[in-house]
Amino acid sequence: MAQPYELSLTQAAEAIRSKKLSPVELTESCLARIEELDPKLVAWATRTPELALESARQAEREIVASGPKSPLHGIPYGAKDIFDTAGIRTAAGSKIWADRVPEQDSAPVAIVKRAGAVLMGKAHTTEFAAGDPAPSKNPWNVEHTAGGSSTGSGVAVASRMVPWAFGSQTVGSVLRPAAYNGVVGFKPTFGRISRLGVIPHAQSFDHVGVLARSVADTAALLSVLAGYDPADPDCVLAPVDDYLSAIRDPKAPRIGLIRGWFFEESDAETRLMTEEVTQKLARAGATVEEVDLGIDFGYGYECHRTMQQTEIGHFHAPMFKDHEDQYGPKVADYIRKGFEYKATDYVTAMNYRREMQERSRASLANVDVLLMPTVSGPAPRDLTQTGDTRFQSPWSFTGFPSITIPIGLAGNGLPLGAQFACGPFHEARLLAAAHWAEQTLGVELTPPV
Repeated sequence: MAQPYELSLTQAAEAIRSKKLSPVELTESCLARIEELDPKLVAWATRTPELALESARQAEREIVASGPKSPLHGIPYGAKDIFDTAGIRTAAGSKIWADRVPEQDSAPVAIVKRAGAVLMGKAHTTEFAAGDPAPSKNPWNVEHTAGGSSTGSGVAVASRMVPWAFGSQTVGSVLRPAAYNGVVGFKPTFGRISRLGVIPHAQSFDHVGVLARSVADTAALLSVLAGYDPADPDCVLAPVDDYLSAIRDPKAPRIGLIRGWFFEESDAETRLMTEEVTQKLARAGATVEEVDLGIDFGYGYECHRTMQQTEIGHFHAPMFKDHEDQYGPKVADYIRKGFEYKATDYVTAMNYRREMQERSRASLANVDVLLMPTVSGPAPRDLTQTGDTRFQSPWSFTGFPSITIPIGLAGNGLPLGAQFACGPFHEARLLAAAHWAEQTLGVELTPPV
């Protein structure tokens, strides 16, 4: 028999629905797992065990009385420490905000609270979700980075401390730690999920995302989280699809493989594994064709950085003036660079962003999804950095939805992922294709902890 903490979100939800498992049993199992592993892996900035047990007991009473009210009812989770939580410290990995306790929940936390999810605590983030590493350790090899900025979220999900966790992505902060830790990472279209009460990094690109153990878990999460919030000026009023139905019987997708820059900038093993994955999907029935979007992805990354750093500089300017010495070196460098860009630099970058959106949309006219490596190689053996953000950047820059699934282990025993992207608000299509690929590949990775 599997231990409760080993269950994925959807497996745990089914066990709770069929009365084979109680939310309290699941929460106690996850708390014990956290107690066992967190001294080594340091996934959590703030733990809330008493609150978690209280929430689990409440969920159990509700489920006994009237059944689960959502796929998340009674399921433990972690929230990246930039998601405001009422009465619980939200420090964003910063010395400046070390004692910051919000009075209200962020919109995503409030949504899953209403759905009955059980908050276990706040997962470590890089400082202000930027480049200065969090203390979390990669569960596959503690000498290698666990990625960022959703560092603790990736570690907690991969090591089975929780079935899922919130992350956020401005450049590559959900999909990269998901790939480095061997789990599924997903961000929807920009504006698909409210980010009210999530501490900003660069507001033109900040996406709420999730890290989980399967694409089915991701579909369940999006079915709860997607929707319009008039209080968030960037949240979009768009129809919400039935994401759970979309993955029930997915057909073999039409895949546009992007080699070019992604292959040129990957290490040899990543290129080989991506080719092998592509061939396996094709043999299983997927239509695969190479596509060239006509995008200079290297230049696009520079444009993304120009806008990102300008916006992080704008957000932090009032606080940076009085607390510059309390910022980490990398986030301070981002902010200073942001002060140096001219308005013409920003507009030039914004224009190329629009061109990338148009070219990407055009390329999806004849395929369902685009496929490329998630990262250029496995997690580096360097705890002073969080890894290569370039490959995740195009879909944060354009705001298109993207997802990574594990595809296996590199020769050094560290995970690699394949990244799929799709057009705006076509998350149902993206999840269906990723679920089909996940089933075809049959890869599920468990770190040796």
